[in-house]
Amino acid sequence: MDLLEGNFELKEIQKLEGHTDRVWNLAWNPATGISGIPAMLASCSGDKTVRIWQQNSFDTSWECKAVLDETHTRTVRSCAWSPCGKLLATASFDATTSIWANVGGDFECVSTLEGHENEVKSVSWNPAGSLLATCSRDKSVWIWEVLPGNECECLSILQGHTQDVKMVQWHPFLDLLFTCSYDNSIKIWAEDGDSDDWHCVQTLNEASNGHSSTVWALSFNATGDRMVTCSDDLSLKIWESDPKATPPAEDGFTPWRHVSTLAGYHDRTIFSVHWSREGIIASGAADDAIRLFVRNEEVDGPSYKLLLRKEKAHEMDVNAVQWSSQETRLLASASDDGTIKIWELASVA
Repeated sequence: MDLLEGNFELKEIQKLEGHTDRVWNLAWNPATGISGIPAMLASCSGDKTVRIWQQNSFDTSWECKAVLDETHTRTVRSCAWSPCGKLLATASFDATTSIWANVGGDFECVSTLEGHENEVKSVSWNPAGSLLATCSRDKSVWIWEVLPGNECECLSILQGHTQDVKMVQWHPFLDLLFTCSYDNSIKIWAEDGDSDDWHCVQTLNEASNGHSSTVWALSFNATGDRMVTCSDDLSLKIWESDPKATPPAEDGFTPWRHVSTLAGYHDRTIFSVHWSREGIIASGAADDAIRLFVRNEEVDGPSYKLLLRKEKAHEMDVNAVQWSSQETRLLASASDDGTIKIWELASVA
């Protein structure tokens, strides 16, 4: 199906209700939705809980399978499944990150990571599932090693951002960590040779055609050579790592450069962005709307264009959008209105 030729609609499949406060984030379990394993989704909320949702195999409707509570004492801001789908990490304003294991269908908290001074804003697993990254309002980023028995040990504390760090995200193939912050920048971190120390190898800020206000989120394309970021400055920016255009640095790191800006599509803060494996960028914002963008193949160079506008996707701010890791046309969104919605990108005849 040619994304540039057809007409599309974002069709609401189901609204998932149960959280009693705003829903901050969600995550599809990457090991589900294939080989007859029902798709599974985690969501986290200001109600201090995490909910596990599962799709019924017989009618494809979704239902809440578990509520993870009595662990975090404040808002749960971020959740992320390990690459194997067996562990779930949750980051909270109570300054802790919890690791949950799926034991025979029941979720048990098997580890608690402590160290940040205050609110933990985001958590991310590296591609191998051997490292976790967390970030906080305390301006620091922590890298943890996941040890046997699901114990975690802090390997490195990264100090470089001058304000609240909003998100941590590992590169999909490389052990490079990307962080974005209230200080308007994105930083890229790499390990120092044989030691466990990590250092900042590049900062993308206004001087590098970056954002002029808080950077809320980032996402990579399927091949890992492009990244999209979103901001309080009401824009999305596309970045690329091009080994042909830039001589690699001594340590083999290939710098990233700005290639395109998408502006004028949201009129309030863009909180979330996610790039599907098929190449569709979804954005969610404080204007209650979702936008979809695709590469514009009709012009030379890296240009992107609007595929679809979904006004009033939710009754309040859209805090998170995330494409399914398996079904390329399924999108989930989370909102201040306390709901999660499952959408299908469908062609209109």
